[in-house]
Amino acid sequence: MEKAAVDKIDGASQQLNEISQEIWKNPELGFEETKAHNLLTGFLEKEGFQVERSYILDTGFKASFGNDDGPQIAIMAEYDALPDIGHACGHNLIAEAGVGAGLGVKAALESMGKMKGRVHVFGTPAEEGGGGKLFMLKGDAFVGIDLAMMVHPAPRVIAHPQSLARAKVRYTFHGKAAHAAMAPWMGQNALDAAVQCYNAISAKRQQFKPDVRVHGVFTNGGAKPNIIPEEAELLYYIRSLTTEDLKEVVKKCNSCAEGAAISADCTVDIKYETYYAEVISNVNLANHYQKNAESLGMVFPTDEKIVRNLGGSTDMGNVSYVVPSIHPMYAIGTEAPNHSREFTVATGAPEAQGPTLIQAKAMALTCVQLLSPGGDKLLKDIKDEFAKVPPNPYASGEKSFKGQIEETTLFRSDYIQLYA
Repeated sequence: MEKAAVDKIDGASQQLNEISQEIWKNPELGFEETKAHNLLTGFLEKEGFQVERSYILDTGFKASFGNDDGPQIAIMAEYDALPDIGHACGHNLIAEAGVGAGLGVKAALESMGKMKGRVHVFGTPAEEGGGGKLFMLKGDAFVGIDLAMMVHPAPRVIAHPQSLARAKVRYTFHGKAAHAAMAPWMGQNALDAAVQCYNAISAKRQQFKPDVRVHGVFTNGGAKPNIIPEEAELLYYIRSLTTEDLKEVVKKCNSCAEGAAISADCTVDIKYETYYAEVISNVNLANHYQKNAESLGMVFPTDEKIVRNLGGSTDMGNVSYVVPSIHPMYAIGTEAPNHSREFTVATGAPEAQGPTLIQAKAMALTCVQLLSPGGDKLLKDIKDEFAKVPPNPYASGEKSFKGQIEETTLFRSDYIQLYA
C-alpha cells in the first residue's frame, strides 16, 4: 500500500508541478480563486475522485474517495494569494502537496484487498484573512472527519509550529467635516483620532508579552487635505500565543482606540471580523508524520530556538479544536520570510518541487498507515490525546469571539458577526 502511494505521487509529479505553476502564475485573492478551483477540481475528477464543486463556498471544494468502513481523513488544500505580492505564502505549493497526498492515498486504497476508509481533499479558500475554513466549519464540513492535516512552506522545517491566536479588528473613527483652512475649529478630526490610536498601540507594545504581535494599517485617512476628515479607519491583526491572552491584548488595544477618540472629540466603532485560534498540534499525529518525512530524507532541527519559533496565524487553528490536526512547516530552499517578494519567487522556483513532493508523500504515508490493518491503535492514541484538548466554542463558531470582549458603554459598537 505504501509503495502504491509513493509510486502514484512520483508518477504524477509533472502534472502536480504544472498545477502549482499555473496557480502561481495566476494569483487570485481570497474568495476569488475561480481559476484555481476549476483547475484543481478538474484534475481530481479526471483522477477518479467524487468531487463537489463550490462546496459551502463558491471557490471551495470537496474531493473524496473510499468508503465508510474506516477512518475518514481530511487533507487541506489552500490556493489564495496575497494582494500585490502574489503567492508569497506558498499556497500554490500547499495545493500541490494536498492534492498529491490525496492521489497517493487513493492509490493505496485501490491496492487494498478490501477498501477501508476514505480520504477527502478539501479545497479551503481565503486563508489569508478571509477565514474560509471558518465557513466550512459552520457548514459542517468536518462532521464525521476523524483527523485533518496540511503542510505549509516556510524558511524552516518545524513539525509542531507555534501559531498564534489572532483577532482581525477594525477601528472606524467618526468626526465632523469642515473646511480645513476656513473653519477648522468647526470640525472634529477623525484622522487625528486614528493617528493617536496607532501611536498609542505602538507605545503599548512595551507592556505586551514577548509572544504578542500587533500590527495595523490605515485603510481610510480622509478624502482631501482641505476637508477635516469625518471618517478614518485602522485595520489591525492582534495576535497572542493563546486565546486567553489574546482577549486581554484586544481589550488593551480597544482602550487605546477609545482614548484616542476622546482626545479628538470623536467616536469609534469597533468591529471584530475574523478570529483564528492557535493551532493545537496533535503530538501523536505530528510525530508519526515526522517519522515518515524523515524516512524520505527530511531533516528536522533540534535547536529549541528554531523549534519554538513563533509563526503566523491560520484558520487551521480553528479546525484543530474540532478534529485532531497537524500543520507542519517545511523548508523550500530560501531564507526569505513568508509574505516577502523573495518568498514569492521561491514558491515558484524549481527548488521548491522536491520538498513539496516529500510533503505529499509524508502525508500520504501517514494516512495509509492509519487506514491499514493495525492503524486502529494509532488512531485511538490520536483521539485520546485530542479528548484532552479544552473546548473552544469560539473556534468552532458556536460563540462569537466578540462576546469575550467587554463592551464599553461610552462608544458606539457595530460588531460584525463572526460568520456573517
